[in-house]
Amino acid sequence: MADTAQQQAQSQLPLFYKNPVLLDGQKHQTLSLKKDFGLGFTKTTNAVPVNMLELPQVAHFYPIAFSNDGMATPVAILGVRNDENLFVNDKGEWRKDAYIPSYIRRYPFILTEVNNGESLSLCIDESDNVVLHDNSNPLFDKDAKPTDLAKNAMEFCKSYHGASQQTMEFSQALATSGLLIDRTAELNLQNGTKVNFSGFSIIDEEKFNMMDDAAFNEWRKKGWIGAIYAHLFSGFHWNTITKLLNERISN
Repeated sequence: MADTAQQQAQSQLPLFYKNPVLLDGQKHQTLSLKKDFGLGFTKTTNAVPVNMLELPQVAHFYPIAFSNDGMATPVAILGVRNDENLFVNDKGEWRKDAYIPSYIRRYPFILTEVNNGESLSLCIDESDNVVLHDNSNPLFDKDAKPTDLAKNAMEFCKSYHGASQQTMEFSQALATSGLLIDRTAELNLQNGTKVNFSGFSIIDEEKFNMMDDAAFNEWRKKGWIGAIYAHLFSGFHWNTITKLLNERISN
């Protein structure tokens, strides 16, 4: 039963995080971040959350879809088979020149609410894969004050948190708009097999084009229309996913 409880607790953690702990200058004075620990932690993930502000960049490399769980969370599709990311190799290196979503770049840091939600504090995933217990790349100095590494991580996480809040408002509106339709992608591979990938939603372009003028103008004022066009444009990259999967299978 203990194992089951632990598994349930881990399943409730954000994607990639196994043991996030609140950073403390006294307790973690000898904690360091491994240099160049790589992106191998993403290798079994075929989709990752993206925020609204980065959608124009994401759209140049990945298909963008929305979760069909009623939340309409935007995600970048990284692969179509279970436990496979087509954009990272066995060395933990991302595909050259491809944009890396900010959710991935934030790891192993993450913010948590403290003081009943009145403030945010920085956490780190205390995993042996990403941290060391020495002073090689410390998060705190000899006076238990945050180093530039910790300060920069905090600023990045704050920016990410702000973008996520904006994305949540967009997603909530999209989820109730009637514009989303469930979709299944069917990929025809060079070896003659087909791969079906389902469980996601997309915006119906015809419904979007028929959107009420008042609602459209309201979304435009909120800066959401660019995100929608980025999503629609990104559909081209199902071809990219097919190409990468063919390469993976043939190697």
